[in-house]
Amino acid sequence: MSLSVLMESSPSPILLQKQSAFPTEFVWPRGDLVHTQEELNEPLIDLEGFIKGDDEATAHAAELVRAACSKHGFFQVTNHGVDSKLIQAAYQDIDAVFKLPLDKKLGFKRKPGGFSGYSAAHSDRYSSKLPWKETFSFGYRGLDSNTSVVHYFRSVLGEDFDHTGWIYQKYCESMRELSLVIFELLAVSLGIDRSHYREFFEDGNSIMRCNYYPPCDNSGLTLGTGPHCDPTSLTILHQDQVGGLEVFTNNKWHAVRPRQDALVINLGDTFMALCNGRYKSCLHRAVVNRERERRSLVYFVCPKEDKVVRPPQDLMYRSGETREYPDFTWSDLLEFTQNHYRADVSTLQSFFPWLLSSNPTSNF
Repeated sequence: MSLSVLMESSPSPILLQKQSAFPTEFVWPRGDLVHTQEELNEPLIDLEGFIKGDDEATAHAAELVRAACSKHGFFQVTNHGVDSKLIQAAYQDIDAVFKLPLDKKLGFKRKPGGFSGYSAAHSDRYSSKLPWKETFSFGYRGLDSNTSVVHYFRSVLGEDFDHTGWIYQKYCESMRELSLVIFELLAVSLGIDRSHYREFFEDGNSIMRCNYYPPCDNSGLTLGTGPHCDPTSLTILHQDQVGGLEVFTNNKWHAVRPRQDALVINLGDTFMALCNGRYKSCLHRAVVNRERERRSLVYFVCPKEDKVVRPPQDLMYRSGETREYPDFTWSDLLEFTQNHYRADVSTLQSFFPWLLSSNPTSNF
């Protein structure tokens, strides 16, 4: 298959490995490609005591979260309650999806403006700085149905993937429960009502994304995922043991060591607005490996689309802070990032002028 034909359909990094010349669409600017050997010294937070209601463990966990989120918005958790066998099953079952023939995968590719389906290097949206990866994404609405994910897999991939649908139904349910625990911990760390964020997100929706990063002979020229902050509220990620996730802090990139028993937690732009900028949205990226494939499972937590995003009153009144961001809804930000803007480190700064021009009555 020629490169031109491949790019017109949907470029797959797997097939592009066979090209004699590395395609310029996957080349990133030199400034984005600065590599690092230094590891991030992020806190590893044991959730067992917090979940059981131990006051000393809760105070310690809140202190670690406060320090990490004020600095870079990133930490990892252990004893999180998610079955390790479920995580392993999620990896094993999603491999079958990525190993389907390209024409099969293009049959359920992501539609313009949507987030569900298969994407080869996001080429349906962008023509330059393409990430060296394939993704498969779908939504999860926890309060709507206990079989919503199963139904999606069945309708998109057929009955042969029923088992995979059930695995990811259970995986999303476990991620939802964990996310509500994390929101309680975040509230405690901010000194506000423990249930505030939990209640705000209980009827929320989420996006599940499975990432596959093929090996790349030209790994020094490209990235698996470019530098960005997630526009969502909270990201819960498990990465395999290959490594590749990096976080930017103290003006340089730091590698995140994979921990098989831990889940990665990073804050997104929406939560930064929900705490009035007290905590940072995490700037991160993923590099690719020259010899080994890499996979990751990513659960993005979002509020219900019509919920108004604003910081809690007790946080604002107690501190006497002024508002850093105008009110907005998740549906506004989702539309902006899906149809008008490629998420990066400046998503919120670019979003608000667009929002105010679209809705001049937005409140500060």
